[in-house]
Amino acid sequence: MRRRIYWLLPDLESARRTMDDLLLARIAEQHMHFVAREEADLTGLHPANVLQTSDVIRAAQMGLVVGGIAGTLLGVLAAIFFPIVGDEPQWGMVAVIAVLGGAFGAWSSSMIGVSTPSHRLKRFEPAIEKGEILLMVDVPRSRVEEIEARLQALHPEAHLEGIEPNIPAFP
Repeated sequence: MRRRIYWLLPDLESARRTMDDLLLARIAEQHMHFVAREEADLTGLHPANVLQTSDVIRAAQMGLVVGGIAGTLLGVLAAIFFPIVGDEPQWGMVAVIAVLGGAFGAWSSSMIGVSTPSHRLKRFEPAIEKGEILLMVDVPRSRVEEIEARLQALHPEAHLEGIEPNIPAFP
C-alpha cells in the first residue's frame, strides 16, 4: 500500500535536484510525477500522465454506476414487455443489458473525464500557474515519514502540501 505525498517546488532546478535525491533514496522514477504549466520544459523529469492530471478514473467509475443502473432498469422493462422467446419475461436480458449499460456508461464518461482537470489537483492550480512545480511521489506507507524528513532537510525551498491517504490503483 502506498501513500501519495504532494510537494510544491519553486522551479525546475529544484525539481531536478529533488528527483535526484529521491532516486538516491531508492524511490523509483515511475513513482514520481511532476506537474507544471503547459509551456514548462520537464526534460529529465518524470511528468504526470493523463490518468494523474485528469478525472478520467473518477468519471469512468461514475459512468459505470449510472450506466449499470440505467441498463438494469432498461433490461427489466425489456424483459417484461419485450420477451424474445414466448410470453414469459426473459430475466437473462436484464444482466446482459445492465453489463452493456455499465460498459457504455464507463466508456462515454471517461471520454468526458479525460478532458476534465483532476479534482485532486484543483488546489494546486494557482501555484502551478505562478510557475511552481507540483511533485506527487508515491511511497510505501512505512517510508512516508522518512521521505518527508529527507526532503524537508535537503530542500527547505519546497513546501509539503499533504498526503493522500489512498492513491488510486491506476494513476
